Amino acid sequence: MSLRAATGDDLDAIMALEEASFPTDAWSRSAMSAELASPHGRYLVDVEDGRVVGYGGVRAVSGAADADIQTLALDPSHRGTGRGRALLRALTAEARARGARELFLEVRDDNPVAQNLYASEGFVEIARRPRYYQPDDVDAIIMQLNLRDEGGTDR
Repeated sequence: MSLRAATGDDLDAIMALEEASFPTDAWSRSAMSAELASPHGRYLVDVEDGRVVGYGGVRAVSGAADADIQTLALDPSHRGTGRGRALLRALTAEARARGARELFLEVRDDNPVAQNLYASEGFVEIARRPRYYQPDDVDAIIMQLNLRDEGGTDR
């Protein structure tokens, strides 16, 4: 596993994973391109044998009290191997380094594997957005991690 900062050159590989992972509500190419270029975020890619097998991003405006995990996805053949956890921990560390005291994310109600990963890293459910994910009518679970705790997720 090799994590590195994502660049515009990774856009094709990221979009392929985005569309495979989120077939009904994938981000647009232009939205993802803007995210990669934004100074307010940090996107990482997980590379194996020269191929992007995962990516994730956090929006963390430097000095702001809160940050948001924007997205995280892995090639299906690499799920369950600890790579998603490594990406999540790296994004959490980035949010903490930028001064965030709270980290938020949204996860689909029909994705218990992701929910369990986030809960195992200390995220707790704080709210729901009914029928948020369209066109599937799936609720979004809003989760929060307190970065002020000394334990955090940097284990």
